[in-house]
Amino acid sequence: MTLNTQLPSCSILLLAGGRGQRMGGQDKGLIEWHGEPLIAHLHRKTRPLSDDLIISCNRNLEKYAPYADQLVHDDEGDFPGPLAGIRAGLKAARHESLMVLPCDVPRIDAALLHSMREAASQHPDTPLMLRHGEHWEPLLCIIPVALSEAFEKAWQEGERSPGRLMRQLGAIALQCRANDPRLANLNTPELLSAHNNVSD
Repeated sequence: MTLNTQLPSCSILLLAGGRGQRMGGQDKGLIEWHGEPLIAHLHRKTRPLSDDLIISCNRNLEKYAPYADQLVHDDEGDFPGPLAGIRAGLKAARHESLMVLPCDVPRIDAALLHSMREAASQHPDTPLMLRHGEHWEPLLCIIPVALSEAFEKAWQEGERSPGRLMRQLGAIALQCRANDPRLANLNTPELLSAHNNVSD
């Protein structure tokens, strides 16, 4: 199947709203890798896939704005975690599904993004998460926007784990090979440096 196969439209949420603790408090999406901020790498790979590109960010909004059709932010202070950003994205999404990606996976490629959308289109009522080996990647997922209320209810009941919530909602897995380099989270200075000689 070619990458040009027609798939349902989706909104895309890039998560850049975290505290950046492993980066010494820096705004992770704006840290440079291969001469560009991490958010630019994700923008370039996702821009052709959607007319509704959303970035979840809690600071430096003016720097993120050029990379997005919409900006959203957490409705609670003090960086409450990625589930808060996903809730905001689900509320803002203009299409029936929301692809979620963290800003620190610049090595993800078009083939994997296509595989995610293709698998999700076969299960349109169920969340899809990437999985490699035995490890789920809850921030690399596609969520039906119709589940927004379920996410909101779980949040109000104290749930803060996106992965646990999606598994409770019957999430399916798109299996990748263990240690797939496309899923490398470059979320520390050491990891950024280690991957610096590898193209995205």
